[in-house]
Amino acid sequence: MKHILLMVPIGLGVGLATVSSGLVRALENQGLKVCFLNPVTHDRGGGEKICTESALANVEKPLPIQCVESLLSQGEEGLVLEFLVAHYAHHAKDADIVVIQGIISTQLRGYAPQLNFDIAQAIDAEVIFVIAQGKNTPAMLSEQVEIAAQPYGGVGNLKALGCMINKVGAPVDKYGNARIDLFDPIEKIEDTTDAMSRCAIFKKKNFRLLGCFPWERRLMALRVKDIQKHLGARVISEGKMNENRVMHLAFAAATVENMVKVLKPDTMVVTSGDRSDAIVAACLAYLNGTNLAALVLSGGHLPGENTQKLCEEAKKKGLPILSVQTDSLRTAISLENLNIEVPEDDEERQELVKEFVARNIDKKWIEELGATHPQRYLSPPAFRYKLIEKAQKARRKIVLPEGEDPRILRAAATCARRKIAKIVLLGNREKVERLAEEHQVPLGEWVEIIDPCTVREKYVAPLVELRKHKGVTEKDAYEYLSDEVMLGTMMLATGDVDGLVAGATHTTAHTILPALKVIKTKPDTKLVSSVFFMCLPSQVLVYGDCAVNQNPTAQELADIAIQSADSAERFGIPARVAMISYSTGKSGTGADVEKVKEATRLAKEKRPDLIIDGPLQY
Repeated sequence: MKHILLMVPIGLGVGLATVSSGLVRALENQGLKVCFLNPVTHDRGGGEKICTESALANVEKPLPIQCVESLLSQGEEGLVLEFLVAHYAHHAKDADIVVIQGIISTQLRGYAPQLNFDIAQAIDAEVIFVIAQGKNTPAMLSEQVEIAAQPYGGVGNLKALGCMINKVGAPVDKYGNARIDLFDPIEKIEDTTDAMSRCAIFKKKNFRLLGCFPWERRLMALRVKDIQKHLGARVISEGKMNENRVMHLAFAAATVENMVKVLKPDTMVVTSGDRSDAIVAACLAYLNGTNLAALVLSGGHLPGENTQKLCEEAKKKGLPILSVQTDSLRTAISLENLNIEVPEDDEERQELVKEFVARNIDKKWIEELGATHPQRYLSPPAFRYKLIEKAQKARRKIVLPEGEDPRILRAAATCARRKIAKIVLLGNREKVERLAEEHQVPLGEWVEIIDPCTVREKYVAPLVELRKHKGVTEKDAYEYLSDEVMLGTMMLATGDVDGLVAGATHTTAHTILPALKVIKTKPDTKLVSSVFFMCLPSQVLVYGDCAVNQNPTAQELADIAIQSADSAERFGIPARVAMISYSTGKSGTGADVEKVKEATRLAKEKRPDLIIDGPLQY
């Protein structure tokens, strides 16, 4: 099976998208076919969006964050996870490895850590934690990773592969956030990469430092157009605004003689728009080969006509000139808050960053990923997704005999709305419609309401024919068909519907007895058994038999095991059968233990193709 890697951020500003894309590049460089998914869009532009069925149905596109929050607020976490499973299944069919970007936590997004954990379980993903060094010492970083890994079973869990540390040695503000100091022409960064690699947490078994990415100022260089957008600056001359990158910032407040000292390549010069001397000096420096990044005129002032004429050659050569309304001080304060993340349209910087990250990822681990195939488990959301997908393709008609129960109405509406099946509700039409209105349940065109009184006559003769060996008369048949479960079963027996679901208001015995009478078992089957699909947090198990056969013999228990295995396989769950008892192997004695031993032997004889073990203590 393919590796599914979920990138989980620890904290804010860790550069999750950057690290994720770099990992994809490293895997692609290894010749692997990689699918990268960012299943939730975080852009809130364009106003609030309403979460509709169409948003959930379109599995090609990511789910808007507003939709996620709306569903979570309604307690519909299951729908969110089912969408994410469907989104994954749609895109990842042919991939060798899938990389999924986790949800980024913010002050307004406190649910993110829990949702990341739920996503990991839903798609049975292996987890890679991403953290930025910030102000953390190696010991502090180890503690943070330990805490983040606890919900996933701790750092010793095989699903927790390791950690990637970003922005190692970066200059940080008082909150520990990485920043780029444009005022300092040379940032002196302490190389702490080795210290990070010696964190105590990476000495633990099965948990590795998968990547360590030192701070590289050249990779942080923003384009002039990015800063123009940040400042909301007016473009006087576009020049090479889309190409030039800003490495340094200089404020021309001194005399021209002193100003010349700061006119270095890749510098953005900020000066008041009425400082003609500084403006001309910057333009002359540019014409003489000093490749300034840009010239920003502050205070809302523009130079006079004569000064502008002197700047024409510099403009023609490509010097970007911008104008802002704020004075130089406020402009400087604004530039302190630059977003250093890579913009989506900056392909050049994206490429540099991807290659840089890829080079600093553990190459041995990348090779191991391509050569190994982890065992996968089917989670409840994945199980539901597979069931719904099959049902939508099959387009079957299902009868629900308990049509006057509000719970059944809600289930019918859901099935119809999601086109899981065409539904037939048995019940008094007036009562069903009144209940649907009272409980605000829109039934839709895929739901058909049939009053039993109007169709009962149709099934009298077929029932008499099926039960004539038992001496059933027309009068008896009328009486039997007054039971909606029997009526629904006859609809199934005659092919008017494809299936029946009941048990909300009827017992298990009441539900299956009509089927045993009129549909019967397969010719080679001696008993009927049941299974429960137990949706545990991380996987689905099949338990049989917990409802029909109370005290089966060894032979019957063997048949139940085989039937349960076949049911599991039909529903996409690999069959590995555990014959459970109150002891394991030969550790216990007694009639029940001997029965399970014999049942295990018989089941293995009948189906040597199945993996069967027992007795196993439970």
